[in-house]
Amino acid sequence: MSIVHSDGVGQFRQNNATPHESRVATKYLQEHSFDFRHFHWPPKSPELNIIEDIRDALLHAVEKRSPPPRNPMDLLSALQNSWCEFPPGYLQTPVESMPHRFASLLRAHEGPTRC
Repeated sequence: MSIVHSDGVGQFRQNNATPHESRVATKYLQEHSFDFRHFHWPPKSPELNIIEDIRDALLHAVEKRSPPPRNPMDLLSALQNSWCEFPPGYLQTPVESMPHRFASLLRAHEGPTRC
């Protein structure tokens, strides 16, 4: 949930997704608010949501498979195989981009970071 910085305070991104708004999640965030900075920004903010980029790449890899998955077990196998075929370090690039993405958010005062 958090990225720890030298000051010991992490950062938590709130994009108003339904799981983040549940009573359990809301209570946890309130009880642990001293552990992290809480950033709000508009829902579906792709510039800060690296999982969207990763998911899209995985789905694209599955769509390119031949033959295409025909049932849930085929789909699971295609997802697992496609994941394992990503080049070593594939996830490193989006993860390493997070400090830049957060800096953009701070410069934009929690508004849009790009048009």
